[in-house]
Amino acid sequence: MNTTGSCQYLLVQVGGRDVGLDVAEVLEVVDLAGTFAVPTTDAALRGVVAVRERLVPVVNLAAVLWGGECPATVGAVGVLARAGRQRVCLEVDGAEAVLAEEVVPVPAGQSLPWALGVARREGALVPILDLKALGVRLLGGKSGP
Repeated sequence: MNTTGSCQYLLVQVGGRDVGLDVAEVLEVVDLAGTFAVPTTDAALRGVVAVRERLVPVVNLAAVLWGGECPATVGAVGVLARAGRQRVCLEVDGAEAVLAEEVVPVPAGQSLPWALGVARREGALVPILDLKALGVRLLGGKSGP
């Protein structure tokens, strides 16, 4: 996706906020009930989940975007996505719909470090995440922007 222009994105809720995931990078929405905890030093890494007989890391998207730790309980919804050259399951609060809207650059003065751009929805700005950049961050092992 270019940083501006028309874009189809999956609208998800993360930490009480709307966020968009470029559908070109989304593989499927999955159930996280079978998530297994793994030892880690990364506060955003929830564990792993089996998807189509492959173990995929489950990362709490709120912890990645805004820092902090994973909530005590595993969420019900995961979005299996390509994040650069790896697959990752993003734990979100909910997945609402696939939308097609115009994406514009992040407005000056806004701090959205992982956003390719923003879409306007019901008078609010929805950041469209750069999953390739998030993939690099996930390989680096640090939570927060």
